[in-house]
Amino acid sequence: MGDGSRDARLKRREGRREKENSMDTNPLRDAYRALLDAAAAVADSGAVSPQAGEWNADQILAHVALVNAATITAVSSVASGAVATYDNRLAQDTWTLERVIALAGGNAGLRDRIRVQADALCALAGPVLSEAELDTPVPTLLLSDGALLVDQTVPLRGLIAGLADVELPGHAKQLQALLDHP
Repeated sequence: MGDGSRDARLKRREGRREKENSMDTNPLRDAYRALLDAAAAVADSGAVSPQAGEWNADQILAHVALVNAATITAVSSVASGAVATYDNRLAQDTWTLERVIALAGGNAGLRDRIRVQADALCALAGPVLSEAELDTPVPTLLLSDGALLVDQTVPLRGLIAGLADVELPGHAKQLQALLDHP
């Protein structure tokens, strides 16, 4: 057999593996796009003040950037065979949020950071991880506004889906609400 047959077999095998091991990241991409569109609209509108007790746009974006970093860490840990955990408490700490805002260079820098994190997470969660990796149970602690939401193991794919289905759309709505409250 020539190299052409071997190459064709390898391509077929790679195609099957890619199909079997692929998570659809389109909902995640769409959720990031909606969040970034809302963030750009808020930025373009000028100074917008949140209601009392709510985060401003920069704090929301810093929170999302920290949640993204934690999710990328969990995905990378699973992909490398390391023990993964997921804990979002740091993403709610005021001092940490302000530090991330400063380090990113403000609103535009945060939006750029989130855009790049979105690309990285979609690349990792899509064709890179196997079904077994996506099904890896990850000890998870999720809080929102000081209230416990989740304290149990969650499959890695569930963390990623939760980001697409709940976390990002919720923060897009939060950003949109800033426009509704001048």
